[in-house]
Amino acid sequence: MGQGGMMNDMKAAPANAADMTEGVVRKVDMEGGKITLKHGEIKNLQMPGMTMVFKAENPKLLDGLAAGDKVRFTAENRQGALIVTQIEKAK
Repeated sequence: MGQGGMMNDMKAAPANAADMTEGVVRKVDMEGGKITLKHGEIKNLQMPGMTMVFKAENPKLLDGLAAGDKVRFTAENRQGALIVTQIEKAK
């Protein structure tokens, strides 16, 4: 078949635990679609650990999250805006 199968595999790659960053939720702004995270190093962005605000790619990603929750997430730099593309509660 064509590259369709390969593209699906590539989309699944960010879910790999090695690609996700650990953090702690400091604040959730559901109305603004933003989350404040205290996080470790974000390797794909070459960013050291710090506390900062991220925009959620989709505000529904923030459902069920609250201050104090330990999470794992992926983020991207899109034209200077830092966007959380995946987030889950850490186990």
